[in-house]
Amino acid sequence: MEVINYLLGYKDLKICQNTEMFNFSLDSVLLPNFVTLNKKITKILDIGTGNSVIPIILSTKIDINIDAVEIQKEVFELGKKSIEINNLQDRIKILNLDIKEYASSIETDTYDTITCNPPFFKVSSNSNLNDNDYKTIARHEVKLNIYELMSIAKKILKNNGNIAVVHRSDRLIDIIEAMKNNNIEPKKIQFVYPKKGLDSNILLIEGRKNGNPGIKILDPIYAHDDKGEYSEQIEKYFS
Repeated sequence: MEVINYLLGYKDLKICQNTEMFNFSLDSVLLPNFVTLNKKITKILDIGTGNSVIPIILSTKIDINIDAVEIQKEVFELGKKSIEINNLQDRIKILNLDIKEYASSIETDTYDTITCNPPFFKVSSNSNLNDNDYKTIARHEVKLNIYELMSIAKKILKNNGNIAVVHRSDRLIDIIEAMKNNNIEPKKIQFVYPKKGLDSNILLIEGRKNGNPGIKILDPIYAHDDKGEYSEQIEKYFS
């Protein structure tokens, strides 16, 4: 069922979702608040945009045009509606394309910044894939894996451009390896914990194309307090 909700913490923004599909989560709020933005940035690309949460939030932080790519037609339609109900058609351009095809069709060194909330899980013979294709593609690396993502970033990022990704903490080594193999230098990492006392399950990581060595480990984020409510850190994103 298709529904329209207010975007958490953004009273003037709405998001179009479908309860049968993979809805946006806290990850999509954390990433646009983590990525490095500055006045030199003129072009941003969000890969696997889903229902356009990330570019919509980015539009409140930086006054430039943003491109977004979504491979699944039905999910793309949700993203398009989300952009339209917020009157952001002039700011956000969403494309229903495979990012691999899109990247091969455009010039190198096109974007200053890339954001991506990619599929988290590797695919193997033991993978328990969801019968719902929407969720399978959103969760598992059937259409795009982390190595392909970084290879694409290497091509279409401008020199010294940055890519920011939200992913599972246990994929950290894979992500750094993929970055390093594509001349992308990891520059900052932030670990996200469900609450204090539990292991980190999510990480935010940013790399810079042909960047100088040196990485910052930012203060951890605890998503919930002991009562199970959003922590003060998370509430700040929603204020």
